Amino acid sequence: MVRKRKAAGKGWRLYILGTIALALLGWLAWYWWDLQQWAPPESDYPEQGAALSERQGLVNFNTARALGASFVYLEASGGASEQDSRFGRNLAAARRANLLVGAVHRFDPCAGADAQSANFVTMVPRDDSLLPPAVALDFTADSCPERVSDAAVESELLTFINQVEMHAGKPVILKLSEAFEARYAVAMKLERDLWLSRDRFVPRYGQRPWLLWSANQARMSEMAPEPVEWVVVQP
Repeated sequence: MVRKRKAAGKGWRLYILGTIALALLGWLAWYWWDLQQWAPPESDYPEQGAALSERQGLVNFNTARALGASFVYLEASGGASEQDSRFGRNLAAARRANLLVGAVHRFDPCAGADAQSANFVTMVPRDDSLLPPAVALDFTADSCPERVSDAAVESELLTFINQVEMHAGKPVILKLSEAFEARYAVAMKLERDLWLSRDRFVPRYGQRPWLLWSANQARMSEMAPEPVEWVVVQP
């Protein structure tokens, strides 16, 4: 009798644990699905948009507008030689959809400022209707073929910023990754608007207020075959 009771008790415990595990798996599956579609409510962030590149493929900018986008940032160039093959077409298509447009350059800490700014200027026209250009600061100099000091990275970055601002006629926005900020602490050194990234939760690593927030870096939608980076403006 005692053995039967023990077996029954063990069976109930396994049943309860199994139910909890299934519920947890169900919640994780729902959270994953919800995160893919998620964007901050427009009541909190009225101005929303997307950051795009050739990696998204053919983008329907009218659909982007229907989903609540009022602007897009398009990757134009990276480092000394990388150029986005869809930048010109995306720029024209976004304008036809009556979206405001800005250009992004991905800064390479291994390359000099002159070559990078020349690459950007080749891709992006001098146009007052464009939004302020954004400089994506994603990677540190740790992977450079030759050692680049932190001081050299900061010096070349400042030179690049000055050159791009001369071309654009507007201050740049620093699209700052958490890793780059942890290494170089540029948010407090360079007085430019910040663009920070963190899925779903408001980022804090800039140590001062941000202007733009990539709230979902892989939002699935009908606007493109690949996930897009969904961005909101500080109200």
